[in-house]
Amino acid sequence: MKMKYFKKLVGERIYLSPMCIEDAEKYVEWFNDFKVTDGVGSSSRVMNVENEKKFMQNTLDNNELNFAIVNLENDELIGNCGIKNINYLHRIAELGIFIGKEENRNKGYGSEVLNLLLDYGFNYLNMNNIMLNVKSFNERAIACYKKVGFKEFGRRRESYFLNGKYYDDIQMDILAREFKGNYIKNKNV
Repeated sequence: MKMKYFKKLVGERIYLSPMCIEDAEKYVEWFNDFKVTDGVGSSSRVMNVENEKKFMQNTLDNNELNFAIVNLENDELIGNCGIKNINYLHRIAELGIFIGKEENRNKGYGSEVLNLLLDYGFNYLNMNNIMLNVKSFNERAIACYKKVGFKEFGRRRESYFLNGKYYDDIQMDILAREFKGNYIKNKNV
């Protein structure tokens, strides 16, 4: 069954759509897969459909900017991303991203999503500083973030326990003046 998505932010190969509650089962499938949860730091959680629907509804009710990542060619849901903890006074926010299926990783979708979110965050939401957190073992994500222009500004040492080992939490950010992109293809002006 195909879900209906809306092309809010359109890139070259993907677009970002408001989340669809009917996708809860797909998210639960992904959030019970260590290949996904190890990277986003939620492997100790057990997710079920009801809890995911509540979480999704809560984010929609709180006006958090969570998006489905959708393949432009075939309208397939491939992941999720969002901008959260938005502070309009100080012009700061955080972002997060995950790609669900292993087969959709290492194809450049992540950097395209990040560029869309940053273009939106800086040029539509008027943010000045956008940050993210990443686990030190997630070298693929760190390389992607650096490629887009994020810089490490902090590290909380041995603060994340996974599979019998401790890892660092790395904080990275990018400033509006450091972002040179113009990635949203469906802009009107």
